[in-house]
Amino acid sequence: MARIVLPVLPFAGHVAPMTAVAAELVRRGHEVVAYTGAKYAPRLTAVGAGWEPWRQAPDFDDADLAATFPQVGDGRGVRAGRANGEHVVLRTGVGQARDVVALAGRERVDAVVTDSLAVGGALAAERLRLPWATVAVTPLALGSRHLPPPGVRLLPIGTRGRRTRDAVLRAGARVAIRRLLDPLITEVRAEVGLGPAAASGLDGLVSPHLVLAQGVPGLEYPRPDLPAAVRFVGRLAVPASPRPDGVLPGWWPEVERARAEGRPVVHVTQGTLHVDPGDLLRPAVEGLAGGPALVVATTGGAAADRLGPLPPNVRTAPFLPHDALLPAVDVMVTNGGWGGVLAAVAAGVPLVVAGADLDKPEVARRVAWSGVGVDLRTRRPRPAAVRAAVDRVLATPGFRTTARALGRRLAAAGGAATAADHIEVILLHPW
Repeated sequence: MARIVLPVLPFAGHVAPMTAVAAELVRRGHEVVAYTGAKYAPRLTAVGAGWEPWRQAPDFDDADLAATFPQVGDGRGVRAGRANGEHVVLRTGVGQARDVVALAGRERVDAVVTDSLAVGGALAAERLRLPWATVAVTPLALGSRHLPPPGVRLLPIGTRGRRTRDAVLRAGARVAIRRLLDPLITEVRAEVGLGPAAASGLDGLVSPHLVLAQGVPGLEYPRPDLPAAVRFVGRLAVPASPRPDGVLPGWWPEVERARAEGRPVVHVTQGTLHVDPGDLLRPAVEGLAGGPALVVATTGGAAADRLGPLPPNVRTAPFLPHDALLPAVDVMVTNGGWGGVLAAVAAGVPLVVAGADLDKPEVARRVAWSGVGVDLRTRRPRPAAVRAAVDRVLATPGFRTTARALGRRLAAAGGAATAADHIEVILLHPW
């Protein structure tokens, strides 16, 4: 059996899919060493993985990035996004790579399976000349001659005029990447003893051997130039506990009663990274107050009293297990975390997305393009906009029909079992 290092950026949305991969590899008898921050080590060791701490890389708490990376500030806006990319993702990659190289100097390592944004895993694998795989924990951000550039909130449309627009945007993006991003990546690579990357931008930090992409065609754009290394694996999630009763709130029977009475159930979530309730939770609660729906809002760990007085039709909890909640939900209102969106689609639940930070615009435009929901195109929507979007989704059966169809495709893609199949066949065969 193989000994596999699993570098994971310590964010909840990254740890969840990587834990699913780790659990399946361990189940098959492989030895997995998870390299991640101390906060999330227990999640990975709980499925049988070993743990290697961040030593030369600065460990951090994803709930308070500014404590370790003051350049990020409150995490809002273009400047914060650039600081996040530079300091949290790229510059920590130097320490990550050195940690993984040091680990390989102490113990046998057969392969590296890395979170796509734990770039030190990619750098270490290249330095050690090990087979390695990239796990795309966010939507595919690979450039394409057939799409708008990644990060631009525009839908791909096949008309001639739109293709011209996209070509102009791609040319501009290439100039910006070569001037701003490539020198930084070259600097980071040099610090770990590597020369310039073979490809420009983040494309040069993706495995040429295997890219495990969450999602399926239909939720991801068609692109004739998709690299041969990409394999769609559906949703990467650890199997749900068969008895979630212990984590369900006392008001849970109200959800079941609403379903029995034919009342819609609307789930509102702001994820776990940016949990200022003024962004989405409060506008959604205000917009849906007094309506026929039972609104179930999760705060991502924030105290419920930050929402203020709650209308009679709203219930809250810090967290709820999606596998228990989503089968009872008619619409999910979300800030666009990729893991949460995949969970909703897997359950056949249509979406309303309000997110504008990091990868959220990419997620939102896929939701709109695929037909599984509505993109509000903002981080902080007006209450009336949330109400109108939820009403539209409830009144349009096509959203749920499409979500159910894509949910079946996600299930058929195989998830962690398929990911492990590809790892065993592509990475672990004799080279």
